[in-house]
Amino acid sequence: MNKNAEKFTLAGGAGPMECLLDLPPGAPRGIALVAHPHPLYGGTMDNKVAQTLARTFVALGYAVARFNFRGVGASGGVHDDGVGETDDMALMLAHMQAQYPGLPVALSGFSFGTFVQAQLQQRLLAEGRPAERLVLVGSAAGKWPMPDVPADTILIHGEVDDTITLTQVLDWARPQDIPVIVIPGADHFFHRKLAHIKTLVVQLWRREGETPV
Repeated sequence: MNKNAEKFTLAGGAGPMECLLDLPPGAPRGIALVAHPHPLYGGTMDNKVAQTLARTFVALGYAVARFNFRGVGASGGVHDDGVGETDDMALMLAHMQAQYPGLPVALSGFSFGTFVQAQLQQRLLAEGRPAERLVLVGSAAGKWPMPDVPADTILIHGEVDDTITLTQVLDWARPQDIPVIVIPGADHFFHRKLAHIKTLVVQLWRREGETPV
């Protein structure tokens, strides 16, 4: 765990939300929310891909929040097929924006978490306040009714993912004309391939004229 990490609890729609905040060394330049994989199949906020996404955004200077979905760890409630989870992610966003007003927002997720974040972005778009960008790893296309996502979304997938196949993700991304970054030899959980996720996101996140992280 990041030495600047702190645990906290929010009141969610189905009870307490067990949360974790990871802070960069200096003043945050943005807010990043991380969503973990499916809670009924062992997904928690301590999942290795979720941790990698959190570390990536801390390296980029973001204040990063993640939490255990309903029924996981110390979070109350039961799994709600992505509906309540999206409500809770919206609560987390409101909390973070109150703590760090005026900062840009990034949404990131892994597997089931990509469904939650894509749904939240649809809500934010409808409200006229979309997140600046999404990072979706192991997108849940074919498993969940993934909505469309913005053209600059970073999509990363494993070549040999047998949980959500590359074909399923390409079939979802193709009509949107969004590139999919494929990590050769990577399975669904990116065993021995996690470093690629951080490297790719950091490289793609840089703004023109910025110093490399």
